[in-house]
Amino acid sequence: MAFTLKWPEVDRKLCVSVTSGSPSHSSNSNSSSTMASRTSTRSRTNGDKYSVLLPTYNERENLPLIVWLLVKYFGESGYEYEIIVIDDGSPDGTLEIAEQLQKIYGEDKILLRPRAKKLGLGTAYIHGIKHTTGNFIFIMDADLSHHPKFIPEFIEKQKEGNYDLVSGTRYQGNGGVYGWDVRRKLISRGANFLTQVLLRPGSSDLTGSFRLYKKEVLEGLIERCVSKGYVFQMEMIVRARQLDYSIGEVPISFVDRLYGESKLGGNEIVSFMKGLLTLFATT
Repeated sequence: MAFTLKWPEVDRKLCVSVTSGSPSHSSNSNSSSTMASRTSTRSRTNGDKYSVLLPTYNERENLPLIVWLLVKYFGESGYEYEIIVIDDGSPDGTLEIAEQLQKIYGEDKILLRPRAKKLGLGTAYIHGIKHTTGNFIFIMDADLSHHPKFIPEFIEKQKEGNYDLVSGTRYQGNGGVYGWDVRRKLISRGANFLTQVLLRPGSSDLTGSFRLYKKEVLEGLIERCVSKGYVFQMEMIVRARQLDYSIGEVPISFVDRLYGESKLGGNEIVSFMKGLLTLFATT
């Protein structure tokens, strides 16, 4: 495991009460004062605002944790932010959990933009972008595979080179993968090797999904992308290269999900191979 969560008692009670569906009044009042003190740690008034898109499907247990961590690291770094939850009709009650989190952290920080059913990752981003007010957009998984502690590094990297997008990489520097079995690691390494050979994308981790975009860049890329599922993230980088967008990279630790089941299966692997060959033939 790449990280250990040390929860203040108030936040431990908060997450337990949210996932159990019965937040107490004392937890709400205590957490509100905690959030206020945390977000006032440092203020950066450069006019930039960061919108985090969190597509969710059956993430009831993970959502309170990822939101708590996002609030923590954005608050400590002093950057203006908002978190947009796009739930695709999760049958496990993820949306109800998100509604409770919105009451705790505030409607200005947690925006809910649900959809009736599972419609795909690319369309989730399109739907979410319409409701963003930030000029930069983070995309990341809601299952705790992507730790928000790296967010300040993404922001500093972007500012360092005024990059159009910054991508998290598992395959450079001190990046890595934790919690996967040998089979999953071989699939990931093999997929990344094939993409490097066939597409030469100029990015070390083409299949990752922890990224920071300038808003207008993300909007332009999504308009041009036609892939769905896991291939979508890959095509985004390929299209960025075609359009001469600058790409920065930040080494990250990818951690297998804490709760729930992986959505990667045989069908996704077949779709990935088809999408890879399509991109090779058309780009």
